[in-house]
Amino acid sequence: MQAAEGRLEAIWIKRMKRGPMDGVEQATLQAGQGLIGNANQGGRRQVTILEREIWEELMTETAGTLPPSARRANLLIRGLSLHRSRKRILRIGPCRIRILGETRPCERMEEVWPGLQEAMSRAWTGGAFGEVLDDGEIVVGDPVCWVEE
Repeated sequence: MQAAEGRLEAIWIKRMKRGPMDGVEQATLQAGQGLIGNANQGGRRQVTILEREIWEELMTETAGTLPPSARRANLLIRGLSLHRSRKRILRIGPCRIRILGETRPCERMEEVWPGLQEAMSRAWTGGAFGEVLDDGEIVVGDPVCWVEE
């Protein structure tokens, strides 16, 4: 039985390193690779995930007005905490993602809004990254939940 369920609110695909984040309504995940069409493929950071609630807190804290896409994550979720989720498995629609760690903020965050990199330095406020375990299509609005193994 699932204790909590959230929603997938947005999907962004990055065409090239340091390139723009293109918002899409649906995307294909490939096991062991990540989002089809995304610049980052394979490795440990196959997909990056951000919590809507944390982003809103960061914007309040820094008096920011940026959309969540400024974080440069691939997926935006609402209603589920990523805090201390290393090694847990997140289900988004039909696909599972194993969380491998927290996404730490880089200097790009300071470039987009003064004070944002420091505000994101607290544990897990920068989001999480993980490896894709299943091939499949995800769609904005899909349910998001933790899978117990």
